[in-house]
Amino acid sequence: MRKDSEAIGMAAITKNPQQKSYRSVLIMSAWGHVIVILSFLFLYVGKLLDELAGTSPSFMFGLFFLALFAGIGRFYKEAWLKRKDV
Repeated sequence: MRKDSEAIGMAAITKNPQQKSYRSVLIMSAWGHVIVILSFLFLYVGKLLDELAGTSPSFMFGLFFLALFAGIGRFYKEAWLKRKDV
């Protein structure tokens, strides 16, 4: 009996277009945080690799731009797939 009420509740949530729109906007806004976190993480790892290899800013800049382009690319891909829903 409980599963039926949960299924009805989930159906009501997914059928509400305004709530679906808000959910899509929330997911898209989270990508900004992902891009910043990835950029700083790859920047730090690149700095560590540069210290180990003795190549001053090479890995640091390379991994930073890799994270930046990968994050923006994933955001663009998801936004392109979700453009019909919003």
